[in-house]
Amino acid sequence: MPQKKHDDDVAFIKALAQLLNDNDLTELQVKREYGEDDSLNVRVSRRVEAAPQYIAQAPSPAPTAPSAAPAAAPALETAEDPASHPGAVTSPMVGTVYTQAEPGAPNFVSVGDKVSEGDTLLIIEAMKTMNHIHATRGGTVKRILVEDGGAVEFGSPLMIIE
Repeated sequence: MPQKKHDDDVAFIKALAQLLNDNDLTELQVKREYGEDDSLNVRVSRRVEAAPQYIAQAPSPAPTAPSAAPAAAPALETAEDPASHPGAVTSPMVGTVYTQAEPGAPNFVSVGDKVSEGDTLLIIEAMKTMNHIHATRGGTVKRILVEDGGAVEFGSPLMIIE
C-alpha cells in the first residue's frame, strides 16, 4: 500500500474517533471503497461505563444519644434496566428512530398491540438508509422506550414485547 494512502487512512480513522467523541457515540462502522478489490473496513468503538441508577430513599434519622450505634446506611435499589428484560428489542445499529412509515401515518405499533414474529416495529435511519426493525418473537407490546425522531445507539432498548 502506498504511503500516501496509508496516511489518508490514518487521518480518516482519527477523524472517525473524533466524530465518535464529539457526538457521544459508542460505536461507528464504515466501509471505504477504493476500487473493485480494494476497500477499508473500520470499526471504531469505545467502552462506556453506565452510571448506576438508584431510587433514593429517605435518610435514616440521626441518632439521638451519643452512645447509640451509628445509623445504618439507607438501602439503595437499582432501577430496572429495560435492556436486561427477556422481551427487550434492542437496536442493531446507531441511528434515528421513526415509529411510523411517514409523517402523519399511524405508528407501526402501540402499547398493548399484539405482534407476530416478523412484524415491523419501527424504522431506524442510518446513513440515509431506512432499516425496518422486525419483531423477533410474537407477543404484546408492553413498553415503547424510544420517541419518534430520537437517536439510538447500538444495543439501546427500543421496546419490550411479552
